[in-house]
Amino acid sequence: MTASAPASSASSPKLTVAVLGCGWLGLPLAKALVAAGYSVVGSTTTPSQLLVLRDAGITPYLLSLGTDFTPTDADTLRTMLTGVDVLVLNVPPRAAAANNYPGLLRPVGSAVAAMGVRHVVFVSSTSVYADGPRTMLEADAVSSPDAASDLLRAEGHFTPRRGQWLSTVVRFGGLIGPERPPGRFLAGRQNLPNADAPVNLIHLDDCIGVLTSIIREQAWGYTFNACASQHPSRQAFYTAAAQKLNLPPPTFDPRKNKRGKRIDSSLLQRTLAYQFRHDDLLAALDYC
Repeated sequence: MTASAPASSASSPKLTVAVLGCGWLGLPLAKALVAAGYSVVGSTTTPSQLLVLRDAGITPYLLSLGTDFTPTDADTLRTMLTGVDVLVLNVPPRAAAANNYPGLLRPVGSAVAAMGVRHVVFVSSTSVYADGPRTMLEADAVSSPDAASDLLRAEGHFTPRRGQWLSTVVRFGGLIGPERPPGRFLAGRQNLPNADAPVNLIHLDDCIGVLTSIIREQAWGYTFNACASQHPSRQAFYTAAAQKLNLPPPTFDPRKNKRGKRIDSSLLQRTLAYQFRHDDLLAALDYC
């Protein structure tokens, strides 16, 4: 996607934002948007969550994408997007069956076009980058409808076309935070590889801060990497993370030690006014 300057640094509190996927990230994001004065609609796949969303000031919709997507679901999706200014598309690839992530999201693209949604924030992942011993910039993985990667193809379906909408893709590093303490990820595992590889992670608070800043600053037409700027080694970070939870730390095999990729988020930091709350990942362990 080609970067362009934000149209404006101001945003109206009357904008309506739809959060498609109100789970671990989407629900606190939607709550933060409500607190900032936006009108927010949100979807969940769980009936019991409808009241949770409503009580948080979010207009709730029960919606599940996938192979059993019906005409009724299509109507629900169009109704949800009626009058929406910004769609935050937050549906993880693991929700797709048979590695068909672009197909899973195709009805969303159709509904965005049909309902005239002007802006899309596509929540993606730094997993689009090959695992090599180098620094990865946004241009090192190009999204397009015919890319080899499912995730890159899905990104490509939501790039601006024919003036229908403007989008920004956010490629998050590994997600940590409440209910996702990284100390549990590798605790007790033995003889792991790549002790010196840098970790590329981002705390939930910063995910929310980045996404809300994009909407507030109208930063459209970008692809952003988004992770903490500090990258401790796997061994240092996951040992400290396990000890924080009083769990047995992992051990690493020194014979299997490749450096691994390092995600560069400097474009985001240069473009947005947002300042990371948890740029120091070792210090962020106190907030997970």
